[in-house]
Amino acid sequence: MASLAIQTSNPEIHDHERIGHPEKTQWVLNAPEPPSLWQELMDSVRETTLFHARRFPSVKDKDSFSRTVISSLQAIFPIFCWCRNYKTAKFKKDLLAGLTLASLCIPQSIGYATLAKLDPQYGLYTSVIPPLIYAVMGTSRDIAIGPVAVVSLLLSSMIPKLEDPEANPVAYRNLVLTTTFFAGIFQASFGLFRLGFLVDFLSHAAIVGFVAGAAIVIGLQQMKGLLGITHFTNKTDVISVMEAAWRAVHHSWNPHNFILGCSFLTFILITRFVGRRNKKLFWLPAIAPLISVVLSTLLVYLTSADEHGILIIKHIKKGLNPTSFHQLQFNNPHIGEVAKIGLIVAVVALTEAIAVGRSFASIKGYRINGNQEMVAMGFMNILGSVTSCYVATGSFSRSAVNFSAGCETAMSNIVMAITVIVSLELFTRLLYFTPIAILSAIILSALPGLVDFHEAYNIWKIDKLDFLACIGAFFGVLFASVEIGLLAAVTISFVKIIIISIRPGAEVLGRLPETDIFCDVDQYPMAVKSPQILIIRVKSGLLCFANANFVKEKIMKWASEEESMGKNTNQAVILDMSNLTNIDVSGIASLEELHKNLASSGKELAITNPNWQVIHKLRVANFVAKIGGRVFLTIGEAEEACLGAKMAAV
Repeated sequence: MASLAIQTSNPEIHDHERIGHPEKTQWVLNAPEPPSLWQELMDSVRETTLFHARRFPSVKDKDSFSRTVISSLQAIFPIFCWCRNYKTAKFKKDLLAGLTLASLCIPQSIGYATLAKLDPQYGLYTSVIPPLIYAVMGTSRDIAIGPVAVVSLLLSSMIPKLEDPEANPVAYRNLVLTTTFFAGIFQASFGLFRLGFLVDFLSHAAIVGFVAGAAIVIGLQQMKGLLGITHFTNKTDVISVMEAAWRAVHHSWNPHNFILGCSFLTFILITRFVGRRNKKLFWLPAIAPLISVVLSTLLVYLTSADEHGILIIKHIKKGLNPTSFHQLQFNNPHIGEVAKIGLIVAVVALTEAIAVGRSFASIKGYRINGNQEMVAMGFMNILGSVTSCYVATGSFSRSAVNFSAGCETAMSNIVMAITVIVSLELFTRLLYFTPIAILSAIILSALPGLVDFHEAYNIWKIDKLDFLACIGAFFGVLFASVEIGLLAAVTISFVKIIIISIRPGAEVLGRLPETDIFCDVDQYPMAVKSPQILIIRVKSGLLCFANANFVKEKIMKWASEEESMGKNTNQAVILDMSNLTNIDVSGIASLEELHKNLASSGKELAITNPNWQVIHKLRVANFVAKIGGRVFLTIGEAEEACLGAKMAAV
């Protein structure tokens, strides 16, 4: 820790430098009382509302009132911020990006709807209302909104346990829409009450493993469409899916579906390779899925391949999103399970969307508002649930296309949604002969980007416990279920936090030569330890019941090791509390016991630089008096006092 002495020409600061140690100690001991628990609670409540900082003036002050109203509207609807300076040049870029986005969105949305075990039109519905709402309320310029693979897998793996999608598709669809409503409620609540930290329970490492495992499961499930299988398992673990595919290969698969799907999958992958090699051809991999749909549909129609075993989509309902409020099942006996699924889906969808938004925002150099993003995602899913949409979020693959196409604002989402509306009105009948194998190929082509081996290797190099959470989520999804994978990831992450909390690090400090800086002697071997004083710093923000005894035993061990090595010249132990932000009753009790043990060995205990809350609790517990008032502002002052003929007393 650096000395407080600062070389400056300011005479007032020189006066402060001449202040004696006892008076500086009084600065620590006589600090104002910290806010009470009630004050902290009320401050927290005020700060958790979205508009806590906005004070509305009197209506009589018309100018100020109008400015405040406009500012409030811009906070709720960010579109009012960027549309003021919106120009034709930006619209041209957004128009190109939106049309390119739509060419990828339409076939993907149909495919993801089938993955969620819904009729194809529900994927298209989900690409209309949510993007329009997000364009008005969202803060990201690059996120492309719509259905995504991981969320579709979550729904199709958890809701069938409540309702069979094949035996009762209407009841299943109603539960999906109800889950979407609950997901929106949770997401909006997270943003309105600033509870975004709940999303962080799914760490980055856990998400990497979970998404990779989900991608493999999704890929295996596409064997149903790729092999032309009519009946397939509803289970999502890799063993069950592989067994179902193996049985189908020996009995009911159709090679024509497989050849058709693999041919267009190869075509899509080749266009992606070309697009990566030549950035000017970014549009080629974006429109490749739509080209595949058009060509394969024409091929099936002209050759009547559907009469020879090629499975096709058949009917897609024409028209805009129908209302679905009456389909929400709030009186369903499984409503508790539906709400739980909604919470899980809400967290996963938010995690993916915010990660996507932040990554592209950092590239372009702007900032997204996390809480506003949650509110926007929540409202678009709430309104989506009453307009026949299932859970929508930000898609990484489509956002990457949006970014590459040069989008400037969220207008590209509006263009995409309008294009999908036109398709729903005019082109759904043309998709009657679209092969299901092509939809499977489109989904498979989007999966390689979800398995990030490079990031998993980085996690392994940086933090082994994080890597354990990563592979826990990966194998949980792969060999058990989506829920088990998420549970494994969260559990391992919590175990990591608990281990760090109950076994905090502590370090012996020494003074760097010719400085007043005290550092860890293991990290800085040149740091010099005083033979008469043991200086220790606890590397934890909280000294509590979980770790207090461990810290005390570690300090006593270091003190006893000095004795056993013949270095029993220590007169005192200085405990640097600069890292501690709080302490509880167990922590104070452990310090009192430490003081007694040191006193019995002829050593004294001193503390330095305690936090506001810490010194207040130590004074209330009378601990300061028990250690003779040996409280100092800096380690240097404590060391000088300990090395003096007599310990400075307050």
